[in-house]
Amino acid sequence: MADVPAYHSTLQTPTLELCSSPACIFWPPLYLPSYTSFGVDFYVRQCENLTQALFGVSLRPKVNVKLLEYQAKGFFDRADIPIPQERLVLSGAQARTAAQEIDLPCVLKAQVGVGGRGKAGGVKLAHTMEEVESHADAILGMEIKGERVERLLCCHAVDIKQEFYASVTTDRTNRTLLLMVSPAGGVDIEEVARSTPERILKIPVDPLLGLQAYQTRRAAMFLTQEKDIQKQLASVLAKLYKMYVANDLSLAEINPLVVTNDGKVIALDAKVIIDDNGLFRHPDFEGYRILSADEKLEQEAKGKGLSYIKLSGNVGCIVNGAGLAMATMDLIKRYGGEPANFLDVGGSSSPEKMIAAIDFVTRDRGVRSIFVNIFGGITRCDDIANGLLEATKDAPLPLPVVVRLTGTNEDEARKMLAGTSFIPAIDMADGAKKAIEAAGGR
Repeated sequence: MADVPAYHSTLQTPTLELCSSPACIFWPPLYLPSYTSFGVDFYVRQCENLTQALFGVSLRPKVNVKLLEYQAKGFFDRADIPIPQERLVLSGAQARTAAQEIDLPCVLKAQVGVGGRGKAGGVKLAHTMEEVESHADAILGMEIKGERVERLLCCHAVDIKQEFYASVTTDRTNRTLLLMVSPAGGVDIEEVARSTPERILKIPVDPLLGLQAYQTRRAAMFLTQEKDIQKQLASVLAKLYKMYVANDLSLAEINPLVVTNDGKVIALDAKVIIDDNGLFRHPDFEGYRILSADEKLEQEAKGKGLSYIKLSGNVGCIVNGAGLAMATMDLIKRYGGEPANFLDVGGSSSPEKMIAAIDFVTRDRGVRSIFVNIFGGITRCDDIANGLLEATKDAPLPLPVVVRLTGTNEDEARKMLAGTSFIPAIDMADGAKKAIEAAGGR
């Protein structure tokens, strides 16, 4: 099985980084934001209770805080980076008032933490007050990639002459900070890097020396030959770098950074990601954290004693124990399926927890079958079976459910489920194959 991709077997050897967290003494990946495999992500989350017990501090998973545009623009404003006139609004009536204050035409932009809002209809240009209110009412409440729009940014529309890209981030490979600029603004920078990499200038910045004036001038000259615009661009880039360092950010991006018809440089859009490793220096930043739809679901599951993480497959998993859960997902991958979630019901499962687990899995519309894989040690198989029966007592599940039960009270559990719609499995491999087949896989 060496050629099989596995969730917990895809780790890359990390470059050691300094860390002040006591948790790093016993679990180094906790402070490495470059770790993205599922297994590491899960164990990072489980370290919170252990560090609380050992050190008396709560260490949340190291997931960077991605700000919404209006929040990022607040950082820009405080850093004296020019931004257009704009107001945050929560209703069509507020949007109309904001448009009167900043003047028409204006752009209404959905404030969500996902990309693709323009293509989804979350960005609209309005030339009249009636359009402002109607566009606002249409955008508010819509869902973009599963995230409900609850806020709008009403911005004064500017006449654009040129569009640039600018960002400051961390180059982990070379262990420096990185200033990156491109004259191809307003488009996906990844696409520019693939198709025309010569249009991107990358300037390594020694974090001890900081961004030097000659470096900002070099970047500005790469973007334009107009002297007055160069001076404005150099000033913006210097402020962007200073803001990045002062606030412990992992990304500060302007796309597009525009030149207006009257020769002014303005940050038309903003993207800011705060590095969690620096949050202890900025306790006021906690208020910026807005949970995504998936994170809200995970928090709700945690309140019911479940460890749940949504994935993108179609085979729902309900398992007891983190190790068995990851092994279950690996096995589903091994036989050509795609797990839809990680769900650990814990070491001691009541029927109520099983009912809750089924509820969370079936909320995912992409799930086509469910694999219940239980190894009964502390967990009693008859409790699991009772929970399954209770969950389907009033109405049968609309999905096929494959059940593998082994361990404490497994004979009683099998008798309880005999003659029901649940599909029994002899072992893990048999259960994984049946669940994949039931989901429409091979």
